[in-house]
Amino acid sequence: MSSNKNFAYREFGDDNSPATERPIAELPPQQQNLKVQASRKGRKGKTVTVISGFQAKPETLADLVKQLKTQCGTGGTVKDNEIEIQGDHKQKILEILTKLGYKAKISGG
Repeated sequence: MSSNKNFAYREFGDDNSPATERPIAELPPQQQNLKVQASRKGRKGKTVTVISGFQAKPETLADLVKQLKTQCGTGGTVKDNEIEIQGDHKQKILEILTKLGYKAKISGG
């Protein structure tokens, strides 16, 4: 095999072929049901606000996280189709997402 990966047997072509990628359906904001929650799990006691439930392209999430970081005045990132904003900003993020047309609600404690 010409690939640098060590496979004993591979029935189909290259792993990075476009046929194996799953297309992400980009839904308009008003059709997305988002959950906003504060979490400390696995973050050494630091609180982050996690927004999950997105059905959007990575570029859209990148633009949205930039806007949320600016309005909250803190850092954040996109991980596994979820947005993480540093600190507990549930209420503020809920207001921002609602203004942008998303259906969002606070979940968890």
